[in-house]
Amino acid sequence: MKKYTEIGIGNTWFVRTEIEHDDGSESEMKGFIKPFKMKSAYIRVWIGTNVLIIDSKEGMKFIKKDRRKFKLMIGFFGL
Repeated sequence: MKKYTEIGIGNTWFVRTEIEHDDGSESEMKGFIKPFKMKSAYIRVWIGTNVLIIDSKEGMKFIKKDRRKFKLMIGFFGL
């Protein structure tokens, strides 16, 4: 199970945790969910269909998405 906790604008809540379950399904919850063992931190900037991610583990990458959004957040990936 992977956990992504994000703080910023553009999501349903200002602070939210998304959980990716082992079967591939996802769930989203308001706030910070414990326990949390951090693996990396990242900054995500999503403008239109372009997404810039600066990750402490994977470096910088650009992604294209099908839908148009605006998001600006700091996130934490962990288990």
